[in-house]
Amino acid sequence: MSLYLCAAVYAPQYGAAKDPVNMAGMAAANVARGDVALARWDDLPDTGALLVDVRDPAEYARDHIDGAINIPLDQLRDRLNELPRDREIWVNCAAGQRSYYALRILKQRGFHARNLSGGYQTYTSSTIV
Repeated sequence: MSLYLCAAVYAPQYGAAKDPVNMAGMAAANVARGDVALARWDDLPDTGALLVDVRDPAEYARDHIDGAINIPLDQLRDRLNELPRDREIWVNCAAGQRSYYALRILKQRGFHARNLSGGYQTYTSSTIV
């Protein structure tokens, strides 16, 4: 019976594997399990965290959060020695996918890190006066 249930869970005609509801549930589960530590954009001024922008240099050059340093995701593993181990690190990208990967790299290497929730897009839309 359980084999039947497993085979019936995914039915493309009723819902995609990457359905928005499933994706939101997986993201929430990552936070609930402690796999992802989030930081809020409105907490930026009150923290002594190092902000690391993991977007490509061209994206960073167009605009970035004041005080952020740029270490592109594809260079992060090779540049870990540039990051402090005694200071919290907040990572951000455009929307959150690349910073999620950066966060996982940093956490697995023993850094105290958080992902800026929603990335640069949320930051810019939330700080417009």
